[in-house]
Amino acid sequence: MNLQNDKCVMVFDETLPYGIIANAAAIMGMTLGKYKPEYVGSSVFDQTQNEHLGIIAIPIPILKTSSENLKEMREVLYTPQFHDLTVVDFSDIAQSCNIYDEYIKKASQTMGSDFHYFGIAMCGPKKLVNKLTGSLPLLK
Repeated sequence: MNLQNDKCVMVFDETLPYGIIANAAAIMGMTLGKYKPEYVGSSVFDQTQNEHLGIIAIPIPILKTSSENLKEMREVLYTPQFHDLTVVDFSDIAQSCNIYDEYIKKASQTMGSDFHYFGIAMCGPKKLVNKLTGSLPLLK
């Protein structure tokens, strides 16, 4: 894998409180680590030989957009053109559940159009990621 040709970004609903954004980023980051383990670098050691577990080897810009654009972006990501991207979303459905089985059940009973997305993470070919996110501003 050539990480120079890949890109990861996270995009969040700009109206959310930072605590919810931080929680969503942590959850999506864990999922990306599972599905893109090749993005995680090896452990490193400091001068005193203390181990520091590997972190992602490429930057992940944190971007913002409107909730409407986030929903439209998620729909576009389902199309065949973006099949090569790894996509993780975090929604109101997920955030409202305390246990995973509850999330599974609630999601299965909810129309896709009724999900409100808090954030979307995507990784893969730079051109595809930039096509959707290239004009979005950084979350500051």
